[in-house]
Amino acid sequence: MAYKCGSRKQITLFPQSIDEYIGEGHPVRAYDTFIEVLNPGEIDLEVDPHKVGNSAYDPKAMLKLVVYGYSYGIKSSRKLERAVHENVAFIWLLGGLKPDHKTIAEFRKNNKKALKLVLRQCARMCMKLGLIDGNILFIDGTKIRANASRGRNYSKEQYEGKVKDIDIRIENLLEESERLDEEEKGDGSLVKMEEKLIDQRNLRERIKGILSEFETQGALTRDGVERTVNQTDPECALMRSIHGSHASYNAQGVVDDKNGLIVHADAVSETADINQLSGQVQQAEEVMEKSCEVVCADAGYSNTKELEKLDGKDIKVVVPSQRQALHQPEKPFSKSQFTYHAGEDCYYCPEGHSLMYSTQDTRGERLVYRIKDAKLCRQCRHFGICTNSLRGRKIKRLSREELKEKIERQFNESESQEIYSRRKTRAEHPFGHIKHNLGIRNFLLRGREGAKAEISIGATCFNIARMITLLGGVVEFCCKVQSHAGFITL
Repeated sequence: MAYKCGSRKQITLFPQSIDEYIGEGHPVRAYDTFIEVLNPGEIDLEVDPHKVGNSAYDPKAMLKLVVYGYSYGIKSSRKLERAVHENVAFIWLLGGLKPDHKTIAEFRKNNKKALKLVLRQCARMCMKLGLIDGNILFIDGTKIRANASRGRNYSKEQYEGKVKDIDIRIENLLEESERLDEEEKGDGSLVKMEEKLIDQRNLRERIKGILSEFETQGALTRDGVERTVNQTDPECALMRSIHGSHASYNAQGVVDDKNGLIVHADAVSETADINQLSGQVQQAEEVMEKSCEVVCADAGYSNTKELEKLDGKDIKVVVPSQRQALHQPEKPFSKSQFTYHAGEDCYYCPEGHSLMYSTQDTRGERLVYRIKDAKLCRQCRHFGICTNSLRGRKIKRLSREELKEKIERQFNESESQEIYSRRKTRAEHPFGHIKHNLGIRNFLLRGREGAKAEISIGATCFNIARMITLLGGVVEFCCKVQSHAGFITL
């Protein structure tokens, strides 16, 4: 059998231009067209050809490099630098420009807002193309590691100890400097000593800033647990996931039902999703410049305060309670078996005895109703099943119990069940693409703004890949995006 063998010394005739290396259907042309039609001023990207000083790389070219790099699974500035030397698609995209890794890293670091606004422009472009209608929105979250070690999380007491240690080191460095000055040795250099002193003072200021946050937010969490703050990235938090506990951010995504495209992406420091629903929906509505009709999320977003904000705007909420999500059967003497009388503000048990208002919890979110006469419970034939307490049965009622019951009934409607059945394929699919295909399992930029910028890039890459499929290919994508570019405003 004959084999095909290559030859490095084979003489070939190269194309006359870089453009001929990339076919019309190559995905890089879609990313190039998308960034090219954006108005730099509308995404807060500074473009000033008359700026004095040494020549700089075209900001749009740098934006193309970062966005396409993330779509290719390349996030590292050094790997991007290597790509513009070796990868034909990257060489074509930048027209032969070859920025070094420091330039790439500085551009990404200094243009976080522009990277966030690119997703907003992408979502509005999808609306103009009829790919997003904004009527039904799905919300979900996922944990993505921060660029910080969990071992750098310290409590208030530990930071106070660090400040004392730094003060001692600064004092020792100052004494050492004075001693060298007195000795006046020609071979002694104070340059390194000054650098160490500056580093220690900067570290002290940074820790002082973290301690001021403890003064504002308290040394304990709402649950009474000792709060810790990460020294490397104070805005991240320790979060649990199936991979363990790590310094992370909680990435949020708002997805449209029509084609599963991302409308809005965010990164927050709160470990749970329970307080995120209304805020994320509001930001998504600002992007779409219209109100949605239905909002759907899992039980992690079930919070009556958040649900009330949406219900008050006549938005249908499809969010199960924890009991509905876990499919827990009703117990024989659960709260639903007791009848509430609003006029009397009391509950009646199945035996007809009244439970009157007693008190409320410390947060004022739950009202406690207790049997008027404890003897009635102890003498009841259901004692030991309904309650074992010698003080008699008690019931906790949410201050927004009527809203909770309304949302539960709403969730059980056939239309709501149909919408909820699409939740996983809509809300969880984008995060699977972003984390698995794009490799965004950890952020490179520190701080919440940096995390928001990176998750926005990932969401933009997902949308563009999805748009190419929906519009019929790269060529069709480029034609339709260019034809609608003049109608897109931020």
